[in-house]
Amino acid sequence: MSNLLSFLKSLRGFFLLTILLLGLFSPVQKAIAKTPPEMRSPEDLEISMDMHGRILNGEEFVKVDLRGVDLSESDLRGAVFNISRLQGTNLRGADMEDVVAFASDFEGADLRDVNLTNALLMESRFEDASIEGADFTNAVLSKPQQKMLCQRANGTNPTSGESTSQSLGC
Repeated sequence: MSNLLSFLKSLRGFFLLTILLLGLFSPVQKAIAKTPPEMRSPEDLEISMDMHGRILNGEEFVKVDLRGVDLSESDLRGAVFNISRLQGTNLRGADMEDVVAFASDFEGADLRDVNLTNALLMESRFEDASIEGADFTNAVLSKPQQKMLCQRANGTNPTSGESTSQSLGC
């Protein structure tokens, strides 16, 4: 019986040593922490008033003030604009496919010829936004905003060929 106990103790030691060695020689991955949006400053995102034609796909603009910024012709596919201020922002001709913009304010923004295909725009506001030629195909909007946009929907998106009115489901 004592031989069996000795054997098990030595076996346990062997397993512990193996685990320790594997842990020491396994590749270590660096942990990356991202600053929460509410703690980021505009300088962290390198925001300037002229961001025309920039490639910003997948960028996070959460709780960011983008009022009056020129983002026209920019690649913003998959970007996040949650709880952001975009009043008077120039987004003309921008590619905003798959954008998430929850509770953002686009009041007076220039959205002419913008691609908003598959965009999630719940609780966002679009009062006085220019939407001629915007493509809202499969975009998710709150019903009151959709009805308001339908009242002034006109034009056809130059890239997709989709009419603004039809893409809004008017």
